[in-house]
Amino acid sequence: QVQLVQSGGGLVQPGASLKLSCAASGLTFSGNAVGWFRQTPGKEREFIAAKSGSGPVTYYSDSVKARFIMSRNNAENTVTLQMNSLKPNDTAIYYCATKAGFMHPALIRTAVKYDYWGQGTQVTVSS
Repeated sequence: QVQLVQSGGGLVQPGASLKLSCAASGLTFSGNAVGWFRQTPGKEREFIAAKSGSGPVTYYSDSVKARFIMSRNNAENTVTLQMNSLKPNDTAIYYCATKAGFMHPALIRTAVKYDYWGQGTQVTVSS
C-alpha cells in the first residue's frame, strides 16, 4: 500500500522561508514522477513543481520559479519543497503526489495524472 506522509507547513510572515517534506512508503520516488500542488478554497489544485522521472530536471510553475526548490532524496525516499520569499498569495494547502513510472513532461502539470497523494499541509503567509 502506497502512503505519502507530509510534514512542515505553518504560519509565516511575508518574505520568510518554509520547507515541506513528503515521505513515501510502499513506493520509491526514484524513477517515478513526483510533484507538488497547492489548493485554495473553491479552486482546482494548482501545479507547483515536479520531476517526470529519474532525471535531474525539475519543472516549475511561473508563479514559484526562482523562489521554490524541489529536491528528491533517494536514500531517504523523500521529496522536499523549499519555499523562499513567501508571499500572501502562496497561502494554500500544499500536496505532494506521485505516480508509478515515468510521466511525460507534457502531463506533469495535470493533477489527475497522479495516483497517490499526501494528506496535505497548510501554509499560511500573513503579517
